Amino acid sequence: MYNQSLSVVVPIYNDQEVIPELLRRLTAVLETIVREYEIILVDDGSRDSSWLVMQEERAHREHLRIARLSRNFGQQNSIAAGLSLATKELIVLMDSDLQDRPEDIPTLIDALLEDPNATMAIAQWEERKDSRMKIAVSRLFQRVSNSITDIHTMPRLGIFRVMKKSVVEELRRFPEKTATAVSLLYFIGNKYVAVPLKRDARFAGKSGYNLSKMLSLTFARIFSFSMFPIRLVTYMGALLCVGSMIAACGLIIYKLVGNVVTGWTSMMVLMLFLFGLNFAFLGVLGEYIGRIFLETKQRPNFIIEQVI
Repeated sequence: MYNQSLSVVVPIYNDQEVIPELLRRLTAVLETIVREYEIILVDDGSRDSSWLVMQEERAHREHLRIARLSRNFGQQNSIAAGLSLATKELIVLMDSDLQDRPEDIPTLIDALLEDPNATMAIAQWEERKDSRMKIAVSRLFQRVSNSITDIHTMPRLGIFRVMKKSVVEELRRFPEKTATAVSLLYFIGNKYVAVPLKRDARFAGKSGYNLSKMLSLTFARIFSFSMFPIRLVTYMGALLCVGSMIAACGLIIYKLVGNVVTGWTSMMVLMLFLFGLNFAFLGVLGEYIGRIFLETKQRPNFIIEQVI
């Protein structure tokens, strides 16, 4: 038995088939390792019967707290909502699909308590039963993040982790609206330990993470924690100016010696290239300006409609 109390935060989205088994396995583990615990399920605007199933489970589980968001705010915001409700000394964050195994929670806690300087113990996947596309995008995300942002992480880290309450309290001090909760946990700079674990296949249903959502998370981290895109635009603009001046000098020389260049093909190709590049530059600027706009409005990242 651990002396610390424990909160387990799980975001829920269209998981009606998983919830009973998730709670059964979680309860079986937690009853044997801690005397005081709470399980917090956050329904992120599910379209199936997840909320009804959560209410049914709550009726006979005294340690269960359930929260319902007013609409679908996305996994990262539902994680933030769950962390805002957590009250215990140690906080577990995990996915709902049972790819993160509840039976591995003691392994994470042991790793955290063994290192007095660590504030998080994070699952590092030795093996994961996901699609090749999802694995490839995850690897690309980690490499890009390490290369061009201020956040540097070890490879193959998951959401599954155990944290000290101090980390979550620090996270609550960040008023940012466009950065994700997990990215901010890394940005805070607390020391963490990586724990090698195996990731199971989904218990039921299918993943809600499609390519669009994965790319959205990638862009959120890049534009929230890096100036690389806008600096790249600056460098490319400078190189184009230099190249244009060199080309202009060459055309003037050709004109003076009587070699007039005829035809419109090269000019049209150059114009189309420059226009396309110009719109790309505007897009990068728009990303940063749009995030400034969202930050200044100070709208909440989530709205909790009900807590039971």
